[in-house]
Amino acid sequence: MPQLQEYVEIWTDDAGSPRRLVWRTRRFRVTDRPTTLVGPAEWWAPFGDHDVSPGRAPLAITGWRFQASTDDGETHVFDVADDDGRWRLLRVFD
Repeated sequence: MPQLQEYVEIWTDDAGSPRRLVWRTRRFRVTDRPTTLVGPAEWWAPFGDHDVSPGRAPLAITGWRFQASTDDGETHVFDVADDDGRWRLLRVFD
């Protein structure tokens, strides 16, 4: 599935979990427990070619997946990632 090239506005709670989202001028509220998306930690990139047996490269939160709904009932599952201080929309599932 191709990644989208859209940015969205996201409001988070004190722990950094998404709570609200504005996408294409529509306001959504997060209606489930957000799931973290993880990937190799950025600081690990210079060591990426090294063998880390028997473990794996250190992981970091790279984004979030959550369900969100508008007041009139439009609901989607969103994948988002922090892109240098802006939230990039990765995928939308209907």
